[in-house]
Amino acid sequence: MNPQPPAPTCIRHPDRATGLACTRCGRPSCPECLRPAAVGQHCVDCLGQDQRAAPRMRTVAGAAVARSAIPYVTYALVAANIVIFAITVVQSRSLVDNYYGSPLFAHWMLVPDLVAHGQWIRVLGAGFLHWGPLHLAMNMFALWVVGRILEPALGRTRYLAVYLVGLLGGSAASMIFQDSNAAAAGASGAVFGLFGAITVFLIRVRQNPNQMLILIGINVFISFSVPGISLSGHLGGLLAGTLAALGVLFVPEWLRATSQEAVRSIGWASIAVVGLVDLIAIGLAAAALA
Repeated sequence: MNPQPPAPTCIRHPDRATGLACTRCGRPSCPECLRPAAVGQHCVDCLGQDQRAAPRMRTVAGAAVARSAIPYVTYALVAANIVIFAITVVQSRSLVDNYYGSPLFAHWMLVPDLVAHGQWIRVLGAGFLHWGPLHLAMNMFALWVVGRILEPALGRTRYLAVYLVGLLGGSAASMIFQDSNAAAAGASGAVFGLFGAITVFLIRVRQNPNQMLILIGINVFISFSVPGISLSGHLGGLLAGTLAALGVLFVPEWLRATSQEAVRSIGWASIAVVGLVDLIAIGLAAAALA
């Protein structure tokens, strides 16, 4: 009498005998390692291979659709602005007048003449300073509202790049048009850049941009009417963010890019060009003041 052959064991759990097998690869698998399929049942290895091979869904900007809807970059930017504001509050010992007696505020606020004499950190650092809690709250609320929509659409890295390009655009405009000894600070240039970018996005996906255009118009009017607000910084950020978003969302289509790689490359190149123009403008303004 011939002995019965040993029962097959699960390919992933050799200590488990099983009479089941993957209907795709044929390998024996235990119930824990099998998943229902349209025909039969597939092992987790085959399912993982399918998931890796399947193309990821992408947004109109060419960004892979994030597995999490949480706008991490937006929250990180809000947190960074709040932390820096808190530092200035502690240094100045004042919640309202945090710009008096704070060494960080004094070293980072944008003063064109000081930038022209080598204090380049002000070009970037000023975008994270705020004149009191109301200024901070208004900018962070706008960043939070816009960022939740724009970050998933552009992708996290491109969204951050557009934010920084808008910040630098605001600094460049302030360097050119602001009085050389006047001080400017705030994330408004970057936020206005996001305003322009989300308006371009709405047009790209064929949504009505009128609400954003009205919001931009109201903010520009306030910037123009209220003394002490940097109109040039707001408009510079708006222009830079709008141009960067056009490069990401429309230029690939205009150039008839067919592959996702080309779409991403053209978008990044467009952002880089706008950022380079920002830096050149800052450099030329500084050279004129030196």
